[in-house]
Order: sequence, then C-alpha cells, then structure tokens
Amino acid sequence: MVIGGNPPISTVADALPAYDFVIAADSGLHGAKALGLTVNAVIGDMDSVDEQLLAEAESVGAVIKRAPHDKDATDTELALLFAVERGAKRIVVVTGGGGRLDHQLGVLNVLLHPRLADINMEMFWDTAHVVVLHGSGTAVIRGRHGEIVGLLPVGADAIGITTDGLAWPLNNETIPAYSTRGVSNELVGTLASISLAHGHLLIIRPHALET
Repeated sequence: MVIGGNPPISTVADALPAYDFVIAADSGLHGAKALGLTVNAVIGDMDSVDEQLLAEAESVGAVIKRAPHDKDATDTELALLFAVERGAKRIVVVTGGGGRLDHQLGVLNVLLHPRLADINMEMFWDTAHVVVLHGSGTAVIRGRHGEIVGLLPVGADAIGITTDGLAWPLNNETIPAYSTRGVSNELVGTLASISLAHGHLLIIRPHALET
C-alpha cells in the first residue's frame, strides 16, 4: 500500500516482500507509479491525485473507490480498512514521510486500529522500517550489525518485553507509554527477536534503507 506524503525513495522497491495486490491511498498513486508498481485499487477523496493518472489506472483495471471530501477518516485509514475487507493477512505501507504533522501522527496512530490487530503490519517510512507488534506476540527483525533499533510503546504501557540480539537486552520488562527507554538500541548481529506480552510496540529501524 502506497500512501501520500513525500515520494518514497527508489530503494524501497528492492526491499518490498512478495505481494499480490497494490493499493494506493489518493496521491499515493503517484508514488506507486514512480516505484513501477501496478496499482489494483485507489482509495480516497481524490483531492490530491492527478486525474489523468487516475484515469490511466482505471483504464487498466484498477478499482477506484471515491470517498466524500468531508469524511471522518483519512485516505490512509480508508485504504487500510479496504485491505482488511479484502482479507489481507499482511499489509506493507510505503511512504516518503513528510507533509503535515497531524497526518504523519495519524498514520502511525491508525496502524493500531483494532481491525488490524490480527494482520502483520509493517511500514517503510522514508529510510525507516517499522514493524507493529501486538501482545502477545513475537517479531523477528533482520538488519546490519550495529544498526539502530528503537522500541516505542504506543497507546499504553508495553508489558513483558523480552529481546534477544540487541545490545541492551530486556527480560520480561515493561516500557511505560511515556518512556523513551527503548530508543537507540542496536543490533549485535544481523538478527534479533522481540516478544511482547501485553500492549503495542513499534519496532523501528530508522536507517533500514540507507546504504
């Protein structure tokens, strides 16, 4: 799924996992085209997408779902819920970041939507890679030796965090929702696992796509 904001960096195309359906949220269609992706659906109020580009997508079979301009959800939220309705089991969101601060925070916030709780959620945000971990669950991340890994609780305390493969390990510990304790951890090898008993955790590799 490609959403609005700044254009995604070109190297994200090489990092994307195998996929079978591409959704663009409004002007995310521009980013998808720049990455060479064939879009299967465009969702949003279409207030910031080029109409000619939209018509081209429709002409080759893309589903176009227009929402009212005056609505109670962002285009990103509508696109995510559309993916849920299609039965998605894994969703990868792509954006170059930037844009209005309320939109940026809204994107991170909506990743915790209850209807996404059973879906493997991750995001490429500019050079960063973000994994959403719900408790109870475990995530395995791969990266470069010494690469920064941030663990950020969202919405509430992240309870029962245990890590393996990070420089500063946690053993069944809690990071309060307001705390920055989990910022700037590091990989000691190329692989790490993070488990969580209760709550929600964003696992962020801010330099994932840097070379």
